[in-house]
Amino acid sequence: MILETERLQLRRLSVDDAEFILRLLNEPSFIQNIGDRGVRTVDDARGYIVKGPITSYEKFGFGLWMVETRSPIAQIGICGLLKRDVLDDVDIGYALLPEFWSQGYALESASAVISYATEKLGLKRVLAVTNSDNQSSIHLLEKMGFKYERMVRLSADSAEIKLFVTEI
Repeated sequence: MILETERLQLRRLSVDDAEFILRLLNEPSFIQNIGDRGVRTVDDARGYIVKGPITSYEKFGFGLWMVETRSPIAQIGICGLLKRDVLDDVDIGYALLPEFWSQGYALESASAVISYATEKLGLKRVLAVTNSDNQSSIHLLEKMGFKYERMVRLSADSAEIKLFVTEI
């Protein structure tokens, strides 16, 4: 267990979470707002977990974590910190299954992750990126105190997206 809030718990992902990750990464909203990760099978999902979150835990001590409701325990999404080569600072990432939207879970988990970033990791600045048309994510970031800084590309062949920053 990494974090607990009033309604949620965040923990490290493991290969045992592959079926959930397969579903989440193939949600139309995930593909539209975050991107198609090419995860089509449970084995692909295991590979994604090992190459992404687990490698990040080992290299940086943080990564994307499973978000679960505490009672009853139910997997609802992922939220955590990422260190991308193309960005100077750590950024926050999150995605929930659509049936858990508009219930305050994204704000609750993301706020806990920001507190963790400042209190446990000593970070003074955290970034966030989102598509220009993802109004829900933009609203959430602004509610948390993030400010739009500029447009960026995460790779040479990717579309420009909005970069937000919060200085703590």
